[in-house]
Amino acid sequence: MLDLAAGAMRHTRHGWWLEEAGPVEPFAPLSADISADVVVIGGGYAGLWTAWQVLQRAPQATVAVLEADVCGHGPSGRNGGFCQTLWGDLPALCERLGDAGALALCRASSASVEAIGDWCREEGVDAWFHRAGTLIASAAPAQDEVGRDAVAQAQRLGEAERLRALAPSEVAARCASPVLRGGVLVADDATVQPARLALGLRRRVAERGALVFEGSRVRRLRVEGPRSVVAETAGGRVRATAAVLAVNAAARGVRPLRARLSVTSSHIVLTEPVPDVLEDVGWTGGEAITDGRTFVHYTRTTPDGRIAFGWGGGQLAWGARLGGRVEVDRHVAAQTREHLLRTFPALAGRRVTHAWGGPIDVSPGHLPQIGSLPDGPVHYAFGFTGNGVGPCHLAGRVLASLALDARDADSRLPLVDRDALRVPPEPLAWAAGTLVRAAWLRKERLEEEGRRPDLATRVICAAPRAVGLHLAR
Repeated sequence: MLDLAAGAMRHTRHGWWLEEAGPVEPFAPLSADISADVVVIGGGYAGLWTAWQVLQRAPQATVAVLEADVCGHGPSGRNGGFCQTLWGDLPALCERLGDAGALALCRASSASVEAIGDWCREEGVDAWFHRAGTLIASAAPAQDEVGRDAVAQAQRLGEAERLRALAPSEVAARCASPVLRGGVLVADDATVQPARLALGLRRRVAERGALVFEGSRVRRLRVEGPRSVVAETAGGRVRATAAVLAVNAAARGVRPLRARLSVTSSHIVLTEPVPDVLEDVGWTGGEAITDGRTFVHYTRTTPDGRIAFGWGGGQLAWGARLGGRVEVDRHVAAQTREHLLRTFPALAGRRVTHAWGGPIDVSPGHLPQIGSLPDGPVHYAFGFTGNGVGPCHLAGRVLASLALDARDADSRLPLVDRDALRVPPEPLAWAAGTLVRAAWLRKERLEEEGRRPDLATRVICAAPRAVGLHLAR
């Protein structure tokens, strides 16, 4: 743990969400050889929703979940808690999937957000699910068009109620930050307490009958036939008819997948309860808020009046080596705190109590990657690019369908088994990514200062898109 200011801000690996949700007793590690219908590798949202969906669809199935640490203590328990749909990506989806495919995927993503809220109510999991939408707001003149193309596409396709353009006065009525300008409201989005959701799902999956093994890192996954796979840990093996890889950024270390994602980081700072500040700025509706940056700022409130403020501008990892800095980075946490105070100057003098970070599994096409490996019954989902809370539920539906060989509407979604863009090998990926990151951070800083970025900066920032890569925002 690092203290950025003695007694003021605790910077830890796991963060406040997991602290607030409370400790859990770990499940025992795998200590024998067992058989299962489906073995799920990874106990975050994608893996746990897969296990839940398999047991919903095939109640007699045996599901084993293998988690290297404790389920829900990775990115699923540390993110901003933005339970978002894919409507903000509508233009890119139309371009890549066509209108029909884009609409099918966006509607499915809305259904997943709604299903998460229903699940919380039906299962008695108080994950603070609150559906007030996401406000995508401009924070500089260069960002003023953010989201407007999505609004136009939604109107063209008869889905105008999904996205609504807001004038600066309408944004100010929802949150009167001096840096926020006009924006777009994505109506179907929600927020959750991410650790409560992850740990509640962990508990319900185990109660439903899944065999959950924690402290059970998979050292080898071996395909033995078209319906036979073996997952090996230090303590035992699981032989199954299908395997699901739901390992987030660790997919960068899986040989067939490593060229299909890169790993960067995001950090969050959290204030003490400040309900008076929220009242003063009029931010009482619980909307999630992001800005129009590529390395996005994202912020939301908590029921006790805290502000959680995140920044996607953390450093890149070398391959799958996280090295601790994607989780605990003193410099990035301090910068995030500065960005918080710029966005909400009324917080001057108020305590920022916590900071934490985590890895982001960045898909070069900016869309989740879901599919099956070609040489056996191994199915995967990764590349959520910082927006996994809602889409992981959708991924769990797809992965359950694939693992059960159901061949239904979920497994036929146009996102499944699509050809993926590739990232360069190391060290080129890290070197080029670090250069582009520095250029984008410089570009966005200059734009927020009302200055035009220099030519070299603009050229470097344009390079990824020129070769087909879509940077996150």
